[in-house]
Parts: sequence; structure tokens; C-alpha cells
Amino acid sequence: MLETIVLLICSNLFMNFAWYGHLKTLNNKPALIAILASWGIALFEYMLQVPANRIGFHYFSLGQLKVIQEIITMTVFAGFSYFYFNQPLKTDYLYAGACLVAAAYFMFRNGLPNP
Repeated sequence: MLETIVLLICSNLFMNFAWYGHLKTLNNKPALIAILASWGIALFEYMLQVPANRIGFHYFSLGQLKVIQEIITMTVFAGFSYFYFNQPLKTDYLYAGACLVAAAYFMFRNGLPNP
């Protein structure tokens, strides 16, 4: 199970750079350059994401896996925004996090599925 979480965290780091990194580093380049660079970065994201989901599906239901992914996505995105783009962390991140905690509660309240 821990392997799934670690792979998803690493995948999300690549995802944030693929989706948003070009806004800072390639802002003055043609869109095609940003698209190609993002695709190249996204390849590494998928090389981590696909195994994470395959491994995680042995332990979690599909809904649980998706909620885990969203919690990791929001957490990594908050750190990415703060450290890479120097964006302040607003209370909206806290509210979004509370909603994700509620989503996790509902998806996990009956426990893990039997493998």
C-alpha cells in the first residue's frame, strides 16, 4: 500500500511540472514548445501513475484509489504553488482539504475491500 502512495506522490510532482511548470519556464516560447515539453514530462508521470494504480487496485477500491489520488494531488499542488510559484497558501486550500477529508471518510468508512 505504501508503494502506491509514494508512486502517486512522485507522479504528481511530474504532473504539476507538466501542467503548470511551462507557465513559469516557457512563458515566452511558442505554445507548441510548451506542449511538447509537457508531453515529455507527462511521460514520466504516467510511468509512475500507471504502476501506482495497478498496485493500489489490489488494496483499494477504485473509488478509494481516486480519492487518495485527489488528496495527494491537492497536497502536492499546494506545495508546488507555494515553493515553485511563490503563491501564498490561502484558507481556500484548508477548505478544499477539509472537503477531501470528508470524501476520504465516505470512501473508507466501510474499510478496505477484501482482495
